[in-house]
Amino acid sequence: MSDIALAASAMPKIDPSSAIYEVPVESGVSYDDVVLSLKTVSEGMNFVNPANFPIGEHMKSRGQNPQGILEVRAFCNLGYGAEIMLDHPEFVVFAPCRIAIYERQHQLYLAIDRPTYDLKSIKNPTERAQKAAQALEDALIQILDKARKGDI
Repeated sequence: MSDIALAASAMPKIDPSSAIYEVPVESGVSYDDVVLSLKTVSEGMNFVNPANFPIGEHMKSRGQNPQGILEVRAFCNLGYGAEIMLDHPEFVVFAPCRIAIYERQHQLYLAIDRPTYDLKSIKNPTERAQKAAQALEDALIQILDKARKGDI
């Protein structure tokens, strides 16, 4: 564990009324540190990263200034996702999970769209789906926690 990780601030509380869970990246942790951490930690937790969307780069190619990093990285863990989609195939609209990396006022952030919040869009979700969505969200938050500190 790095010195940065030892000095890390507490994770923000989850706002149950918001789909977005956002965490600031710790001081001294670079974008490259975050990307390496996301890759290493997610693979160790049985997630795959099937796609990356460099939205900021596409904006630049159209003459727009994204004012910093602006991208989305897709992550999938079928161990969790399948448990939801077996009971509610329409949940696939929320797949794969996404982790956003962006800058706001020169501060780097990571954020997810919370699976438990998305599950509220499903009428009468099964207990299995609810448990899987919570486990998936917990795993994504664990990935965010490590990545914000640059842990591998």
